[in-house]
Order: sequence, then structure tokens, then C-alpha cells
Amino acid sequence: MTKKSKQKESGRFSSRRKMAAVLRLLRGEDLDLLSREYGVVAARLSQWREDFLCGGQLALQQRPSDQREEQIKDLQAKIGELTMANELLYHQVQRQASGRPFVVGRSTP
Repeated sequence: MTKKSKQKESGRFSSRRKMAAVLRLLRGEDLDLLSREYGVVAARLSQWREDFLCGGQLALQQRPSDQREEQIKDLQAKIGELTMANELLYHQVQRQASGRPFVVGRSTP
């Protein structure tokens, strides 16, 4: 059994083969002829084309990642760490002011 006939039987195509078929469609080749050649119904080829075009549209809508965005994420994480440390210190001061000891690692009833 050849690789081509095995793919037709299983109904699974690699993304590379799907893209090749879609590019041929976009270049103007006949949908019915490609459908017969690839052994899939025309509706499936049309769906591959729509998925391909939607993926391209999404790629064009996204802004390229900016180094500032990465820095903002790092700074937000640091702010979160500092906020937690400040809250722990605040609770420790409150406990000391009330005369109760602050014990790390034990919960109070």
C-alpha cells in the first residue's frame, strides 16, 4: 500500500499537504479537479481554504510583540510580589501592636 493511498483511506492530511491544496485553489485551479486528485470532497477543500484565510487574517490583526510588553509583565509580577510582602508586614505589625505574636507557618484559630 502506498503512502498516498494510505492517506486517502485514513482521511488525514498533513498541514503541509492541506496548505499545498489551498494554495493551488487560491491560484485558480479548479475545485472539482483538486477534489478528485486529493480524494476529498469539495466542501472539505473549501473549508481548508476558509480556515487558511481566517488564520492569515488573524495573523495580520495581531500586533508584533513588543519588548515593552515583556517588561510590563515582569514589572507587574514584581508589583504583585511587593504587594504580598507589604501585606505580610502590615499583618505582622498589627499582631505586634495587639500583643499577639506573629508566628510564621502556623494558622491561628
